[in-house]
Amino acid sequence: MFEQTFKNIDDILHKDAGCGSELDYVEQTSWVLFLKYLDDLEKDKQTVAELSGKSYNKIIDEEFQWSHWAAPKLKDGRIDPNALTGDDLADFVNIKLFPYLKTFKANADNANTIEYKIGEIFNELKNRIQSGYNLREVVNLIDELRFRTHAEKHEMSHLYEGKIKNMGNAGRNGGEYYTPRSLIKTIVKVVNPQIGNTIYDGAAGSAGFLVEAFEYLKKTKNLSTSDSETLQKNTFYGKEKKSLAYIIGIMNMILHGVEAPNIIHTNTLAENLADIQEKDRYDIVLANPPFGGKERAEVQQNFPIKTGETAFLFLQHFIKILKAGGKAGVVIKNTFLSNTDNASAALRKELLSNCNLHTVLDLPGGTFTGAGVKTVVLFFEKGKATKETWFYQLNLDRNLGKTNPLNEQDLAEFVEL
Repeated sequence: MFEQTFKNIDDILHKDAGCGSELDYVEQTSWVLFLKYLDDLEKDKQTVAELSGKSYNKIIDEEFQWSHWAAPKLKDGRIDPNALTGDDLADFVNIKLFPYLKTFKANADNANTIEYKIGEIFNELKNRIQSGYNLREVVNLIDELRFRTHAEKHEMSHLYEGKIKNMGNAGRNGGEYYTPRSLIKTIVKVVNPQIGNTIYDGAAGSAGFLVEAFEYLKKTKNLSTSDSETLQKNTFYGKEKKSLAYIIGIMNMILHGVEAPNIIHTNTLAENLADIQEKDRYDIVLANPPFGGKERAEVQQNFPIKTGETAFLFLQHFIKILKAGGKAGVVIKNTFLSNTDNASAALRKELLSNCNLHTVLDLPGGTFTGAGVKTVVLFFEKGKATKETWFYQLNLDRNLGKTNPLNEQDLAEFVEL
């Protein structure tokens, strides 16, 4: 239904001087897509309000509404040929629209509102589509997309994930954006979150873990209205340092049906571990912190076990931020199990004495395209020391790679056992 539209948009951006890479294509598609989504959301809310005899105040002022600047329509439903284009459109977007949307952050009641998210996103983004004519073509294509029915949203989220996956294959830092979905689904199944749990990913990337946990919990039998509201507002929490990943994560969750995702744009590791209190803790941690990152000395000061290895700092953060009895599934380099340096040894001791590391899933090389590292998944519960650990080595009779990725069938036996 929408696949060709996405391809056509990429073709237009490919010829624009301002967009040079797959990452630019996704970023630029995202902001236009977000404004179209917002317009559909507002229409739906207005309809609901009118049906119950109430009035609805739109979030966006008229001049900046999609139907005003992007897609003003003639009576027969076609886009008005006099709609802004060329330099007029580029100037409107750069000089008026973006500055207007940026003000939402300062004016929002709190960080959990959609208003705050609008402001946050447009403070982080620039319009890189230099030609107003190219932008007009992109806007016209995106105007054809619909977010109204469940099937439409589902297809849209599926295509968007496909774009994130392409980014993951697009180069050495693409892996920040993409953890194989088959692996995420497996981790979610094993951790088995319940409605009412708070679920946290401090290295959210494109929010794959939060999205899959949402999909998993939506299948709960006899979901009540209050359960659905809990899932919308008080279940999923994330933090992400990088602007582009943050925007993609928000967009990914929105397309999957979480209206105002609780993802904060911040460096998780800048928080001192000693400052984490009981009220800050979560029931469940699901995460794949970055491989091979290095942190500066001042960031390391926030942690009792000092190490430059980003993932090892994240693991300390995750252990600390879990509630007593809380459960975690965390992907980490397999060298964590064997490194002999002081920090690794101290961190293993910390994990084994404060948590029950009940399962380790050893993944084959090539699970992460482009990353070239061997990884394991640590499954643990906080509160009791580890007595014994079940170690499962996943051996496959084929080599994994871009064209032959890990699939759910590969992991089915592990889940059953």
